Amino acid sequence: MSRAIGQADRSGVLHPENLERYAATIHDADASIAHVVAHFWTVAWDLPDGEFVEQHIIADPAVTLTIEAGHVPAELVVTGVHRHAWTRDIAGWGTAFAIRLRPAGLAVVSDLAPKAIADRTLPVVPDLDARLHALMRAVAHAPDVESRIAQATRLIAEMSTERPLTARQLLANDAVAAINQGDPLPAGPSTRTVQRALSETIGHGPGWVRRWVRLQEVARQFATGGEAGAADIAARLGYADQSHLVNDFRAAVGITPGQYLRSLRQIGETARMAPSAR
Repeated sequence: MSRAIGQADRSGVLHPENLERYAATIHDADASIAHVVAHFWTVAWDLPDGEFVEQHIIADPAVTLTIEAGHVPAELVVTGVHRHAWTRDIAGWGTAFAIRLRPAGLAVVSDLAPKAIADRTLPVVPDLDARLHALMRAVAHAPDVESRIAQATRLIAEMSTERPLTARQLLANDAVAAINQGDPLPAGPSTRTVQRALSETIGHGPGWVRRWVRLQEVARQFATGGEAGAADIAARLGYADQSHLVNDFRAAVGITPGQYLRSLRQIGETARMAPSAR
């Protein structure tokens, strides 16, 4: 199933009104690779000459593989788990087809360790990782989104047969899924076992993942109705108090919630004024 990504989604995009401009879509992964791939997503943009967008993102606690074209830094890209919001500069025209991996996925499709790509966005070349480069190059050769999904599904299913997931890798998948859904961690394994499983697959423990997912939800609630204020959002999301939310948000994003809300208002005012300026 495929659908557009909208402002109400917990996408981590800090100015989600841009999602419509980028024609952002999300595509479900087939059940045969669901233990490796969370989903696929696509964006496309064509900005007027001279326009430049500095897009800030609280990315999912996951590794992403991206095949890009147009005014882009590289054709094949791997983005590791980031500890802070990161920025993508967008101009001209371009397209991106992305594979969002589950925690266990990196070990299946790549020989890279999570720490080797942590807080980094790197071009995928044979010298970086021949296994990953071969996969992404083969997917890139497919002519459209549907065929890229089909090609990726076939190849990743083969790769997962070559490298069956371990119990610890499956536990990491279950732990992140539970946190994303707001559920308790899987029953049975000790806290230490869950910590080790997540550290080995994404480089962070459950406490950090829970904090990061909550920050994504903070950004979503600000963008879809944050005028109620940080205090109400802090109470709804279980922060000790408003100052805890403010400090957490500023540490991750680099600005306060108040500054973020003002930027949202400014963008909204610019969009309302645009038709009369034509």
